[in-house]
Amino acid sequence: MSIKVEYIWIDGTEPTARLRSKTKILPAGGDAELPIWGFDGSSTGQAPGRASDCVLRPVFTAPDPIRGGPHLLALCEVLDTDLTPHRTNTRAACLEVAERFSDHEPLFGIEQEYTFFKDGRPLGFPAGGFPAPQGFYYCGVGADEVFGRDVVEAHLDACLTAGLQISGINAEVMPGQWEFQVGPLGPIEVSDQLWLARWLLYRVAEDFGISATLAPKPVKGDWNGAGAHTNFSTRQMRSDYSAIVDACEALGAKAAEHIAHYGAGIEERLTGSHETAAFTTFSYGVSDRGASVRIPWQVEVAKKGYIEDRRPNANMDPYQVTRLVTDTVCSALG
Repeated sequence: MSIKVEYIWIDGTEPTARLRSKTKILPAGGDAELPIWGFDGSSTGQAPGRASDCVLRPVFTAPDPIRGGPHLLALCEVLDTDLTPHRTNTRAACLEVAERFSDHEPLFGIEQEYTFFKDGRPLGFPAGGFPAPQGFYYCGVGADEVFGRDVVEAHLDACLTAGLQISGINAEVMPGQWEFQVGPLGPIEVSDQLWLARWLLYRVAEDFGISATLAPKPVKGDWNGAGAHTNFSTRQMRSDYSAIVDACEALGAKAAEHIAHYGAGIEERLTGSHETAAFTTFSYGVSDRGASVRIPWQVEVAKKGYIEDRRPNANMDPYQVTRLVTDTVCSALG
């Protein structure tokens, strides 16, 4: 029997990269290591037509929950034809930082928010108008409060079947808006799994005739944006509260650099309203969802634990975010 392997990669679309994929047929019982493969980079914003070849190298594989059986999903990094990292390959830099600070044992849990759209409007929004204001949709129940649960449950099952470390799901503040959480995992592992979970989200929703978007402000006005709150700790932070404070101070010292890599359109979401701090300021506080970085109340009580960076957009590149947070905090903690 032949095996279908879905090669999945991150393209060169700017300012926010997209996922692409294509299927390779391999003989059953072949080499355990998947082969490299090529693609037309001129069609993905990654090469000019006169030198269009780019290379895919599988870096993370999982059972394919869509096709089942022996079939696989293969997340790939993009290389140039000399097999060095392509300019759009942000994984390579993340891997270097993760390896350099591995003795700090950094762990991440990422909360991926997203919004379902159908017929050009968020799922649950009536044609030509707006639903009731925000208030009852967050973690709601009932057909008048929750929209798209069948897609969400199918996506959750697909992620679990693929062996991804999904730690939870919930309905979010705006109709048609949901969240899933990945982790706790190391910088590379959480980023690989988040990208694969995103691909599965798009693919599962496709079967329902629904699209999912990571737009940071999918509806203008008095509606919450969509973020990717990033929970982080090191071995030292998990045992020493002073390291928690030092981590927050370190993030504040490099706030502008982080904001520049936390997702396109961040100024539309980080306004100081709708449970955000303004993108032009930096703050941290205990149990404060209006701060840039939140220290959970139980962390202050236990005097150890983790922090939540609330600034990253839903459309952020997790390789960029985990690289920056790891580098900034671990460099400061020494």
